[in-house]
Amino acid sequence: VQLQASGGGLVQAGDSVRLSCAPSGRTFSSHLMGWFRQAPGKEREFLATIRWGTGMQYYADAVKGRFTISRDKAENTVYLQMNSLKPEDTAVYYCARANSYSQTPQDYNIWGQGTQVTVSS
Repeated sequence: VQLQASGGGLVQAGDSVRLSCAPSGRTFSSHLMGWFRQAPGKEREFLATIRWGTGMQYYADAVKGRFTISRDKAENTVYLQMNSLKPEDTAVYYCARANSYSQTPQDYNIWGQGTQVTVSS
């Protein structure tokens, strides 16, 4: 299984961006699809994850209310809607899959290649 993330780019502060991630294989109800980001010189940071079967969403406090994770089962795609972007949101954004709920990157066993989001002030 491979994950293909897309939707990044250069935006201005206050803009919105929607990232997409499409697994190449089937996603099962038990899977969780998560979004992380990593800024230069910083550790990979958990943002949100969604349980594929139920759609239950979990968020990091830092992005709660600004970011929304969702999934489209028919399209086998997970999204991250990011609103009111700030320069400190600049990072490489990754999607990943886990077999059980976790906010720890090490518990996600399949990763996409990452997509760069740059927010200018």
